[in-house]
This record gives sequence, structure tokens and C-alpha cells, in this order.
Amino acid sequence: MAEIKNYTLNFGPQHPAAHGVLRLVLELDGEVIQRADPHIGLLHRATEKLAEHKTFIQSLPYMDRLDYVSMMSNEHAYCLAIEKLLGVEVPLRAQYIRVMYSEITRLLNHLLWIGCHGLDVGAMAVFLYAFREREDLFDMYEAVSGARMHAAYFRPGGVYRDMPESMPQFAESSLRSKSDVAKRNENRQGSLLDFIEDFTKRFPTYVDEYETLLTDNRIWKQRLVGIGVVSPERAKAMGFTGAMLRGSGVVWDLRKHQPYEVYDRMDFDIPVGVNGDCYDRYLVRVEEMRQSNKIIKQCVDWLRANPGPVITDNHKVAPPHRVDMKSSMEELIHHFKLFTEGFHVPEGEAYAAVEHPKGEFGIYLVSDGANKPYRLKIRAPGFAHLQALDEMARGHMIADAVTIIGTQDIVFGEIDR
Repeated sequence: MAEIKNYTLNFGPQHPAAHGVLRLVLELDGEVIQRADPHIGLLHRATEKLAEHKTFIQSLPYMDRLDYVSMMSNEHAYCLAIEKLLGVEVPLRAQYIRVMYSEITRLLNHLLWIGCHGLDVGAMAVFLYAFREREDLFDMYEAVSGARMHAAYFRPGGVYRDMPESMPQFAESSLRSKSDVAKRNENRQGSLLDFIEDFTKRFPTYVDEYETLLTDNRIWKQRLVGIGVVSPERAKAMGFTGAMLRGSGVVWDLRKHQPYEVYDRMDFDIPVGVNGDCYDRYLVRVEEMRQSNKIIKQCVDWLRANPGPVITDNHKVAPPHRVDMKSSMEELIHHFKLFTEGFHVPEGEAYAAVEHPKGEFGIYLVSDGANKPYRLKIRAPGFAHLQALDEMARGHMIADAVTIIGTQDIVFGEIDR
């Protein structure tokens, strides 16, 4: 009887390591991958088409739901594209807040990545450690926007509101004793800025803990070193950006090479890999967390010393202050027009990109002068990385496919859009 050499295996879409809803059709020779064909579109939510039927401001909350681990970074690119077409000047304080929250978002993203990547490869503890820090970061999101995840905090012309003067505190309950609540509230006595500053002081120690668990761990290195190697030339040819590109040794970061907002005033380094394997990409992202922490610290210091407006005073674009709206007829009309009809964006096209935690996240916006986009195209970093999965996985074992998906740090909200 003839022996069947190759066989086809479905990996996902409900596989715990598929990071969303990835269906991989693997062609195997024994346990060795001959071909990996990603099937996508199972999470399609038509964001780009929906945007054509919503006003510019109504489309903003959809951005949070693209890469749902890097919420404010998605909003950032969208707001920059609108501001480019409108020619609106964003107040300096708002730019600092945006940069600070973009870096907080980078930490949120990388913490989820290190936890899930560890879990995929078999390291259980890191996941629990990473989620401990994510709770503090979510509290920062909630304090400023009212939502733990889908913040809708960045607005065309600035940010929704200034940083609150007091940090929300835990209350006593049947589940928490008085002493436990007092301990949890120790670093919540001051403002939100005080809480963020306290976090930046603690965070480097936490990153040391992750490194203690993983960096020199024999099993971790056996699973990552030499897996999914991508040369700098191939990385550029396949449209890699972010940590995937820097892991292959290419020094490219939009925050340094095409600075936006106040990144040109920030002091930080760009970590770069040498071998282009999964282990290098791991090291790059871990160092990125340290650098993001450094940027957040600089923003806190500046924001503390420089009060000011956080959104443009052009009421054709941004709503008036609520107190004014309730006492002035003109402001009330501005408010009503803005939230019913929205603002009209001049004819033209604009592309704005940010250094998203996963790479270059871009928004290409075409306006025909109406209050809705004529066309919106999203440049999702994960989409370009996913096309390389076949090339990265060939010749590796099935277990390595899980490592490669983890190292790509893909989220399907932005890929399927």
C-alpha cells in the first residue's frame, strides 16, 4: 500500500495560539511544514466601508476596535490624517498627552504580546506577571477617558479632556478588607500624573522580572533562537515595519525618522536585532518597553510644568466647553451642528502614519468636501507581516508555527478590518 507522504492540517481558527481568528492550512511532511497558507477574513467588520457612511467624528470609536490591543495608537493616526486635511493646529499640551498615551498603549500592547507569546511557547508565569501591570495601565486609560479599553480619547484638534486632578481609588467592599484597600490606594493619593510617575519608577523592575524568567531561560532560547529567520533584505521587500523590521537589523522608526507630534523633543533609543530570528524580535520588544517608559517619564515632567489648552479653540472642529455651551446660544449651535452634522473637511487626500506598537499604522483619507470621508484606507502593519508566515515557517516543525505567530504579534481586528 502506498505511503502518504504529505498531508494537510487545519490550524485554527479556534486554536488558542491563533491570536484571534487565523486559519492556517498547513501542508506537512511528517511534522515538518512544507507550506503554510493563512486564510483570513473571519473577523471582517467593514471598518473602511462603514467610515464612508459616518461623519468623521462618528468613525473615531471604530478605530479603537481595529487593533484592539493598541487602541489609542489607531486613533492617533486617524486624527493626524484629519488634521492634515483640515490644517488644524494642535495645542502643545495635547501633543504631549498624545505622545504619553501612545507610549502607554505601546506598553499595553507589548505586555499582552510577552504574556501570550510566553503562553504559546509554554511559559505560564509571564502571562500573570504582564497582566498585573496591564491593570495599572488600564486604570490610566479609565481615569482619563472613562473607558478601560476603547477610549475614543484622541479627537481631531487635540484630546477629549485634560488629565484629572485626582486618581480614582478603590472602595471598601465585602471582598476587600480595610488594610487591603489602604495598601492598594497608597499610590492613588495624588493626581493621575502622580500615579503615572509612580508607575514609571516601578516599571523597570517589572521588566527585569520578565527577563529573569525568559531571557536566559534554556527552554525559551531553544524554542526561539534560529526560528523564523528573516534577512534585512527580505524584511524590507515584504513590507515589514516596527519590531519585525528592527529585529532583522534595519534601523527604522517613524518616531525618529519621520517625527510627528513632539517625538523630536524626546530622548530615546531604537533597539535593533542582529540575527532576525524570534529571539531577536523578543529582545527588541523588551527593550522597547524600557524606552517607552523613558518617554512617558519625560512627558510627565513636561506636563507637570506646563498647563494649557488640550484641544483646538476652533469650534467648527472641536466642541465648546460645556459651561459655555449652556450659557451661550452661539456655542450651543456650534455644539449641535458638530454632533449632528459633523465638520466638513476640504477636498483632498492625506496619508498619516504612526509608529504603532506593531509597526507602521497608516490612514489614507480621501475627502470630497463633505462631512464624511469619500474613502478611507487603513494600512495595517500585521497584514504585511502575515504574508511572510509561509516563508518564515517553511522547514520548521508544527510547534514552531506557534512561535512564529507569537513573534509576529498579530491581531486580526486590523488585518481583517
